[in-house]
Amino acid sequence: MRHVFSHFSEFKENIYNKHLMLFLDYDGTLTPIVDKPQRALLSKKTKQLLSDLTRQRDYTIVVITGRALKDIKRLVGIKGIIYVGNHGFEIEGPQIRFRSPVYSGFRKILRELKPEILEQVSRFKGVFLEDKGFSLSLHYRLAKRSLISEIKTAFEKSVMEYMLTHKVKTNSGKMVMEIRPPVPWDKGKAVLWLFARQKFANKAVPLLPLYIGDDITDDDAFRALRNKGIGVYVGTPKESYARFYVRNTKEVLRLFQELLRLKEGDTQCRN
Repeated sequence: MRHVFSHFSEFKENIYNKHLMLFLDYDGTLTPIVDKPQRALLSKKTKQLLSDLTRQRDYTIVVITGRALKDIKRLVGIKGIIYVGNHGFEIEGPQIRFRSPVYSGFRKILRELKPEILEQVSRFKGVFLEDKGFSLSLHYRLAKRSLISEIKTAFEKSVMEYMLTHKVKTNSGKMVMEIRPPVPWDKGKAVLWLFARQKFANKAVPLLPLYIGDDITDDDAFRALRNKGIGVYVGTPKESYARFYVRNTKEVLRLFQELLRLKEGDTQCRN
């Protein structure tokens, strides 16, 4: 994994003269990680840069997150972007509207699980459960570090029966544990689906997917695109399918600025 700005010539060579399909995680990528999800708000600078990128004809912007679709659309609020919520189970954008087919009984299972989970974790301070329609997320960022092992055990106890009977699937992220539908669908598969769709619609244009993310769930996308595009991890370098990394959200914004300069340069050359 190489630092984007230490190897920018190589990075620039990879994206030169291509239409970029820019996939962006939200928490930890477009905004810094905060103690409560509702406090993760886009800065004016970030929103302006995203708007500028969206207006570029050589970019297709996709915001992809574990948040509910209605939540991420409200937080970003820019027209022309493709929004992907619940790790790919909900997708909306220009000329696109997708909901992954989830069997009707799954919502009923979530309604049954909510009180069971809350009962198991009620003794822990700093823990809260988020209902995202297609999934449930147990956040424990505000809990004492010494209690995290007990919190995970309590969570697993509440969902074990449903997992053993394949009624739900669980996953973990940064300080969060999630319950999802038991179907083979994640950020990686959603990215490949969107990429194939865009490629089919624009056959004459060289298309390159560029995915930027920081969470464990983003590894699914990095893996899916390893031979098709570029992955950029946000944070301290680690073992990953991402080819490049940036150190933090400030460097993500710097990368946006560089991408805009590159396209402005291409336009001047064409003129």
